[in-house]
Amino acid sequence: MTDRARYEESDTVDFVIVGSGAAGGVLARELSVAGFRIVVLEQGPYRRNADFTHDEVGVFFENQLMGGAADPQTFRHAETEQAQVQLNPPAALYARTVGGSSTHFSGNFWRLRPLDFKERTLLGDIKGTGFADWPVSYEEMEPYYTRVDWEIGVSGAPGPFDPPRSRPYPVPPLPRKSSGVLFDKGARKIGLTTQPAPKAILSAPHNGRAACIHCGFCLAFGCEVGAKSSTLVTMIPQAEATGRCEIRADSTVARLETNASGKISQVVYFDKAGKEHAQKTHAVILAANGVETPRLLFLSATPAQPDGLANSSGLVGKYLMFNHHSVAHAWFEEPLNEYKSVQCTRIAMDFYETDPQRGFYGGGVLDARPFLNSYPIAFGLSGIDPQLPQWGKEYKQLLEQNFTRNMTIIGNTTSLPQLSNNVTLDPDKKDGYGRPLVRMTYRDHAHDHAMASFLQEKALAIFDAAGATHAWGEPVRDQRLGAHLLGTCRMGDDPAASVVDRYHRSHDVRNLFICDGSSFVTSGRGQPTMTIQALAFRAAEHIARFANNNEI
Repeated sequence: MTDRARYEESDTVDFVIVGSGAAGGVLARELSVAGFRIVVLEQGPYRRNADFTHDEVGVFFENQLMGGAADPQTFRHAETEQAQVQLNPPAALYARTVGGSSTHFSGNFWRLRPLDFKERTLLGDIKGTGFADWPVSYEEMEPYYTRVDWEIGVSGAPGPFDPPRSRPYPVPPLPRKSSGVLFDKGARKIGLTTQPAPKAILSAPHNGRAACIHCGFCLAFGCEVGAKSSTLVTMIPQAEATGRCEIRADSTVARLETNASGKISQVVYFDKAGKEHAQKTHAVILAANGVETPRLLFLSATPAQPDGLANSSGLVGKYLMFNHHSVAHAWFEEPLNEYKSVQCTRIAMDFYETDPQRGFYGGGVLDARPFLNSYPIAFGLSGIDPQLPQWGKEYKQLLEQNFTRNMTIIGNTTSLPQLSNNVTLDPDKKDGYGRPLVRMTYRDHAHDHAMASFLQEKALAIFDAAGATHAWGEPVRDQRLGAHLLGTCRMGDDPAASVVDRYHRSHDVRNLFICDGSSFVTSGRGQPTMTIQALAFRAAEHIARFANNNEI
């Protein structure tokens, strides 16, 4: 076995990568395999599979995977409001751990379609938004999506609405659950077409990893057997095996420091004890997510760049997108036992495209799952229709009767990019290291509300057609938290209208690259992680080329 790399802070490594999640893990593997010396700075601990638990209290109420209360964010819907600290749940839902949020996501893993990359051209301007085309196309991205399928590990089968693909899925779809059977039944009755849900969870052994054991603890939990295709079990072990990549956990980045020529020369960070360190480097890649990446750019402001590093466009932190979602629940006469196995096994993509006849922008995907109602405590707290008793004997009877008989349909949809939705530094509140907290300002566009409501109506129609005994929808309202943190350092060819170019290089700082959800130009239809990873495979290829040609 190759010894793991250990670098001195005085060593000038080739790249410091900030973040070890969906993008950071891919970039670390690709660049270390290509021969470069890498340090990955991850603010969370290095957990192994055996460290993950089924502890609902620890995961949901103590936010153990998301850092607890150590570094909260503040949140407001509009700049006219005073931002408030939001702790449980935090406003930005992301894991602080090696592997990042790829350790605790539910694994829904569909590609963007060709239309997603050129919607501005197809649909025209949408007043009051930053609606724009991507600088890349689906055809350019397809080989990298295929690499995600095979190297990360995705279970699935092509559906009738899927974009073209160059290879089949590496392993078959996961077995259809009760929710999938009922979803298929109801959807067919109202004229929809369903298909297997592509999942970043293995249905069969692949690349030396075990298949899913169907324990049921996928959403928000880490996988104890390594069947969930996180970078923790896919990319990072391979990066470390090169002997050129050091994963430096419990390392919270404070700022990026530049030299007299304006290039980044070192990355300053705090260790677990709060002691400050600085790692010298030839180049930096930010893969910290769509909230933490702009935060670091603001924290790295200089007299020459007083509004934040790489922010000559003024767009760092702007155009934050969450993806909107609608939620509908139902109970059935017979037990479904949705607490077992993965979250989702069937989806319907009939409404993916914007239909002008609806009168609003947006498209989306319906998926069948238990959602949080697969977990006993969560079901007890929020699994009963709020119009029914929430206490006493009848409430207990409802819990006993319906825990095994419930299912949910999620409407996964779009978020329009708006300048008013943004990430800034809170002017008043600081974390334990003395850094200003992230301040998030976010309100959903009226079109996104309309699309979410439209999908919820379809979900309730599916439940009715499938024979539900009781169904209801959660109110579609302005979101106060986001697990998909997108758009805050968007890609583009025009330096005045974007933060990074088509190769993820900052327009302003030659040795700074940004590759995570912040690079997104539009939000897609609800599941961005596969595209984040495809972009990372592509970015690594170009970054390696730049380095080998001495262009950094």
